[in-house]
Amino acid sequence: MSHPQTLAGPITRRALSEGWTLSAASGPAPDDIAGLTVPAVVPGVVHTDLLAAGLIPDPYLDDNEAALAWIGLVDWTYETTFEVAADELAGAARHDLVFDGVDTVAAISLNGALLAEVANQHRSYRFDVGAHLVAGENRLTVAFRSPVRAANEQSVALGVRQRPYPLPYEAIRKSACNFGWDWGIATFTSGLWKPVRLESWSLARLAEVRVVAEPVDDGGRVRTEVRVERASDADLDVSVEVAGVRAAVVIPADEVAASVVVDAPAVDRWWPVGYGAQPLYDVAIALHVDDECIDTAARRVGFRELVWNTGAEGDASRPFQLVVNGEPVFVKGVNWIPDDALPVRVDRARYADRLTQARDANLNLIRVWGGGIYESDDFYDLCDELGLLTWQDFLFACAAYAEEEPLRSEIEAEARENVSRIAHHPSLALLTGNNENLWGYEDWGWQELLDGKTWGAYYYYDLLPGVVGEIASHVPYAPGSPFSPGGSWDGTAQTGPHPNDEAHGTMHLWEQWNREDWTTYRAYRPRFVAEFGWQGPPAWTTLTRSISDSPLTPESPGMVVHQKAMEGNVKLSRGLVKHYRIPEDMETWHWAMQLNQANAVAAALDWFRAHAPFTAGAVVWQLNDCWPVTSWAAIDGEAREKPLYFALKNSFAPRAVTVQPLEQGLSAIVANDTRESWATELVITRRRFDGTVLAEQRASVEIAPFGSAVVALEAAVAGADDAASEVVVADAAGSRGVWFFAEPRESALAPQQVTVSAAPTEDGVDVTVTAAVLVRDLTLLVDKVSADARVDSALVTLLPGESHTFRVRGALAEAEAFAAPTVLRSGNQLVSA
Repeated sequence: MSHPQTLAGPITRRALSEGWTLSAASGPAPDDIAGLTVPAVVPGVVHTDLLAAGLIPDPYLDDNEAALAWIGLVDWTYETTFEVAADELAGAARHDLVFDGVDTVAAISLNGALLAEVANQHRSYRFDVGAHLVAGENRLTVAFRSPVRAANEQSVALGVRQRPYPLPYEAIRKSACNFGWDWGIATFTSGLWKPVRLESWSLARLAEVRVVAEPVDDGGRVRTEVRVERASDADLDVSVEVAGVRAAVVIPADEVAASVVVDAPAVDRWWPVGYGAQPLYDVAIALHVDDECIDTAARRVGFRELVWNTGAEGDASRPFQLVVNGEPVFVKGVNWIPDDALPVRVDRARYADRLTQARDANLNLIRVWGGGIYESDDFYDLCDELGLLTWQDFLFACAAYAEEEPLRSEIEAEARENVSRIAHHPSLALLTGNNENLWGYEDWGWQELLDGKTWGAYYYYDLLPGVVGEIASHVPYAPGSPFSPGGSWDGTAQTGPHPNDEAHGTMHLWEQWNREDWTTYRAYRPRFVAEFGWQGPPAWTTLTRSISDSPLTPESPGMVVHQKAMEGNVKLSRGLVKHYRIPEDMETWHWAMQLNQANAVAAALDWFRAHAPFTAGAVVWQLNDCWPVTSWAAIDGEAREKPLYFALKNSFAPRAVTVQPLEQGLSAIVANDTRESWATELVITRRRFDGTVLAEQRASVEIAPFGSAVVALEAAVAGADDAASEVVVADAAGSRGVWFFAEPRESALAPQQVTVSAAPTEDGVDVTVTAAVLVRDLTLLVDKVSADARVDSALVTLLPGESHTFRVRGALAEAEAFAAPTVLRSGNQLVSA
């Protein structure tokens, strides 16, 4: 049927990214900025515009963070004009102004008419502006409130809630870490941080598209739920095509929703990296009136089954084990924070670089932490492609959150929008209610101070699982991290096991960093570790580029600014001194702290992996940084890989050997995380540091795919005659585990004695190091040779006479440059001069 009385035609989308200006409306802006109108880029934030105009210094350098804190106290105004021709205005029934992201508290006006007052960074907004558009010039104004003042006002209105930092980030829906964290700079951003556009349409548009892909026998089924917004009573056709198969349904004139099912007879399964391939299939959704396509949408899906095995009610210990396509998966994970404290600067290429680094470190899961943001579509698309599972926290972190309005409605809106947006991704393995809030309520003194006030239980135990169940029932949900299966809320208290119970579900381990030695990781046998970590400084080049202190010392002013953890340097020193003496010179101090960070996390990971599958995974805090800082990250704020990165890579290797002090005694664990069985001879020797073999044990082992074998060490191998000068070495087909009987500071490690050769390659140089003595944790700090260089390996322990080749990209230099004692580092340098 035709509809001559109704305007027709496809939807048009016009980006409103040009002609924006920025000005300070009120607040403590410096005199040279207060009266200026500055060109603005959208998407962008105030900081990026002021930086581009040369009006502020780089906030990441020295103490510029404090010097720029005034930005968060200012009300800012963004403004632009755009032309609309008369025929454009008349050519569509609806004109919508769409904001994909507004950071955060703002009044939006068009041609002087207030469209809305908004207050949520984590959602989008759409306004029908047909009544306000004019033919010719239109003026769009977004007036931002100071985020610091707005948060403080909301905190007063809602009532004070518990949190670990001074400013009430929990009172508004803005990235929590934007107010500063124990690794993060406080930037207090304002701006249009995602695109703005004008959409014009007539008959109808696709308002929401939800796609679920599931395997069925050798094929797959795609269920698509469509909701439309109408400007007419026309019958609508919705078609969905995937893998060469198409299906369509009619949405009658009096309806706004439809479900389309497509059965594809032959599709391949999607697997996490290391378990199989990642085939992806394009889903094309089209909305038609008669034969005219008026709107389209696209998704990309993979077909897999995914569940978390959490045991049964009443079990003495309940697991948290990921199972994909029927295969148990040992989770090798990292926590992810926003990759820049100005997240608008993170584009697809930067996501690709960081996530490829993660994959290359043998990781298979990225947890998006709840104090940051819901990442962009590019992030989840790349995780799909790389086989990196994603675990997405809802955005609540380390605080009690009010359940009253206006927060309650905003939280539901953001949850619905973001679950709908990301739920189709095959990489999405878990949605989690919050970070540490269930634990905090139990153990951090909140209950007394809350004195009956709400704290977020309604969100974690009611609202969010309800939203997930309605919109994405195929995605697993957990109320929090950490969380013990069987836990719930009865209206007055949490019931079931303690949220951070070692015997149940997920656990966070922070006593080691905060108070204990890292060797005490071995005192725990958790079911799943969702957070733990150790601090270390960034790469030397990153450190010295961002801090201009002279002299540079661990406690010099810039170093203190770039160390956000409470008593961070004290904990660094306390954590090192049991293993190595604290060096006096800065460059060696830097290396010692980086090495100890790597050793701490490696010790934990090797221990947890040795207990697989009882311990079903470990998620390290953290992969990345958002600025140059001493932190728990493996990759620093300028994308340089710290020694910790290689600790992850080594401990999570597909085939690995470690030596561990298990309950039954010192044992070698041979792990095989590949699809092929591994039959190998395990050779275990006790040696003097000079290489002399004192005792030997051989064992033939055959490890099933994704399995492990434990070989108890014989007494002659497991016991030392001279602990200070002996080591156990377990070798299996190129994989090696070592066990030292004494801490390095108490050992007889000789001065580093090596020879170095270098051979140019297409993109760098191969650096071969041959040891004359036992060399512990040999590492090339390649950024000291070339700022952009990367190396493929680190933390290599060599016996006398052994060699290792480091493959360096992005640098071409002679062997002498790589042999410099401040570049070629080892634990030996921290023991013997």
